[in-house]
Amino acid sequence: MRVLSLDMFQTLAVAVMVLFLGKFLKKKIRLLETFCIPAPVIGGLVFAIFTCILFATGTMEVDFDETLKTVCMVMFFTSVGFQANLKVLKSGGKSLVIFLGVVIVLIISQNTLALILSKAIGVDPLVGMCTGSIPMVGGHGTAGSFGQTLQDLGLESAKTLAAAAATFGLVAGSLMGGPLGRRLIIKHNLMATIKDTQETVMENQVEEKHVLSAANYEPAVYQLAIAMGIGTVVSFLLTKTGMNFPIYIGAMIVAAIMRNLSEYTGKFTVHMDEIENIGGISLNLFLGIAMITLKLWQLAEMAGPLVILLAGQAILMAAYAYFVVFNVMGRTYDAAVLTAGSCGFGMGATPNAMANMQAVTQKFAPSVQAFILVPIVGSLFADFLNSVIIAFFINLI
Repeated sequence: MRVLSLDMFQTLAVAVMVLFLGKFLKKKIRLLETFCIPAPVIGGLVFAIFTCILFATGTMEVDFDETLKTVCMVMFFTSVGFQANLKVLKSGGKSLVIFLGVVIVLIISQNTLALILSKAIGVDPLVGMCTGSIPMVGGHGTAGSFGQTLQDLGLESAKTLAAAAATFGLVAGSLMGGPLGRRLIIKHNLMATIKDTQETVMENQVEEKHVLSAANYEPAVYQLAIAMGIGTVVSFLLTKTGMNFPIYIGAMIVAAIMRNLSEYTGKFTVHMDEIENIGGISLNLFLGIAMITLKLWQLAEMAGPLVILLAGQAILMAAYAYFVVFNVMGRTYDAAVLTAGSCGFGMGATPNAMANMQAVTQKFAPSVQAFILVPIVGSLFADFLNSVIIAFFINLI
């Protein structure tokens, strides 16, 4: 089969075209706008289906250079780190602990369901683990690392199965998050629950947007670059602890320090609106590249039992987000946005969660709490806790 290889610049160009396609379809197809489906997911899924058809017919396989995907991801999370104002974080301390507990229960539930279903349909429990929190909360990164572990335990196809499950989760989590958040907001009239403090933040953001200037984007880019550069050193030092952290964690920490030094010393200005805009662009580019590089034929190759296992995980995630996350987090507007984010977070990766929440907040209103809790839990705690819990379940088999 002929292989078409695209370099990182060509890959970026395709991702941008796919993003425009998604925006066009979202504008033309009212259902997509109504249910808050992210534009990169719409266009990317269309393109992924196209490349899947090319592969299935033996016409061509498209190979992408994903270098810029990592750059865009790190830049986005660096912009999120700049949002970590200690004054806001203090007000959300209790919510952070509660949300962390919710995520831990989700991880345990995903692995428990995986083992129960695998036993019920008579397949190897290791196959079940390939559809649990390894690819769901863990995403493709954890699927790759623990897939190798499961292969060492005797399941030869573990890496392929886990990667396919992660691909399914990436798509399913992106598609279900927005609609669930929208339904909760409308059903419970949650716009009325937005707190006065959040309304103040929203008003300040509106006022600040009136003074956006092209001149501020230059220092904003430089501040992002500095945080990303120093962040690589911080990330390297963190790996010396023996624990695995996402590549962007160091940059987030440095960005948070820079933001609070600015807040408390007044020696320099962090141009937050410009940084947020750059972060939003980076997120869209990251998702665009991530979606066009999906290999949907991996899903088509899955056997019937694996489809049942993944369907069970999708139902669990939807029910858990709708009934547990929303209620435990307070049944407020913030809780509804967190519900949308949890679907992306619980079945794909933190960037998908952020995209789900961005789609909801663009339609309704900002949610300061949700955009702080998800990246903090996702980057600082989830991978570590997930690894510990996965190891526990593997030892139970």
